[in-house]
Amino acid sequence: MTELSPDHATPAHAHDFFLARQPILNREQELIGYELLFRNAAFGPANVNDDVSATASVIAHASELGLNNVIGSLLGFINVDATVLMSDFINFLPTDKVVLEILETVKVTPELVKRVTELVRAGYVFALDDVIAESEDIEQLLPLVKIIKIDVMELDPSKLLKLSVHFKRAQKMLLAEKVETVEQFRDCVTFGFDYFQGYYFAKPVILQGKKLEASKIVIMHILTLLVRNVDNGEIVRYIKRDVALSLTLLRLVNTPVYGFMKHIDSLGQALIVLGRRQLKRWMQILLFANTEKDRVHTLSPLLILAATRGKMLELITEKLRPGRRKMSEIAFTVGIMSLIDALFGMRMETILTQITVSDEIRDALLFRTGFYGEILQLAEWTERADKPSAELNALLIGLQMPADEFYEVETQAFEWGNNISTNLGHTPVPSPDQDLKLGEQSAADSGKLGKATATPPG
Repeated sequence: MTELSPDHATPAHAHDFFLARQPILNREQELIGYELLFRNAAFGPANVNDDVSATASVIAHASELGLNNVIGSLLGFINVDATVLMSDFINFLPTDKVVLEILETVKVTPELVKRVTELVRAGYVFALDDVIAESEDIEQLLPLVKIIKIDVMELDPSKLLKLSVHFKRAQKMLLAEKVETVEQFRDCVTFGFDYFQGYYFAKPVILQGKKLEASKIVIMHILTLLVRNVDNGEIVRYIKRDVALSLTLLRLVNTPVYGFMKHIDSLGQALIVLGRRQLKRWMQILLFANTEKDRVHTLSPLLILAATRGKMLELITEKLRPGRRKMSEIAFTVGIMSLIDALFGMRMETILTQITVSDEIRDALLFRTGFYGEILQLAEWTERADKPSAELNALLIGLQMPADEFYEVETQAFEWGNNISTNLGHTPVPSPDQDLKLGEQSAADSGKLGKATATPPG
């Protein structure tokens, strides 16, 4: 594939900042916010070691885009160092939308304590980042912070318990970061942690007994559209708003026992093959099967993630393959199916023996290869805290996608996912000044991933 030159890949108007956000959840595994992570997507060697520049970039671009487009009605956690804390531009951030994470590299001085005190009085909420031990600096800041972020990867269970007891006695909220396994999650729940962050929640181990349930709101609306006899395109656009419904439809029409002789690659194709009459019957079945009349429909973080991935892949394909509608529809399918193993509680290999998909979709889902596999890697890059910018640069070069176009697509996908969760939710997220008791309430963009009865893939 022809490699882009730096000049071609990053035109003068291109942004050199890319959003990355990692979910933060409460004890019920409900989404309460995202950590916003600096990404330098300039072509060539990655240079992201300037904390001040990184934080300023996060603030500038998040503000330019509008925090609502990036985090919806949730909270944004942003890293700050001493220079940023002492600056005036930090006041540009809205107090009710952010949690300021004081980096572990910050040296505590009387001047810094005074400044943090001023910001707390102004309404800002603070967290201490990457805590792995007690220290004199931490003790000086302890009265001013509400959240302690503990790096669980650096601690064995006994040290983790000791540290959690100490900070709980100080009446602090505990956030476990870098949670990678179900065992770590269970330990943190047992030790009284309030919030959790890590790759375990972006791509968790298989959870037993998981059931996807479509929203009654969406089902009723689709039935209304069918009665109005609108075109299939409008129906498909609405089905896309509910990932559970989308995945179940694809699974239904791709199951060999259903009788179809070929694989179905997109929701539009699935609707044509199934037929409007059968779709209407199926919607009625789902409506009556959902008997929990008083249960508020919520979206789990995985469903939000799957929806955002699907939209991002669709938009990327529209940029790279303009006019190829079928390809963009397949891309959406790959995006939402990329988390079907976690959502349905089965290994991806097992799922793909039960449903028939094309080789290109199979290769993307299993091996991250081919065009769809490469753009799926792009979407996954935005969800990890530990992926270097050089990896993104290589992906963009390989796909011949200008940096500013990916930046635009990424933002649109985040906004689309946030709008879905907001429109289907009912309860607003409380602001930080309410003592951050987010674990006791249901967030508009939240949903349960499942209890801590998970078992590793067998």
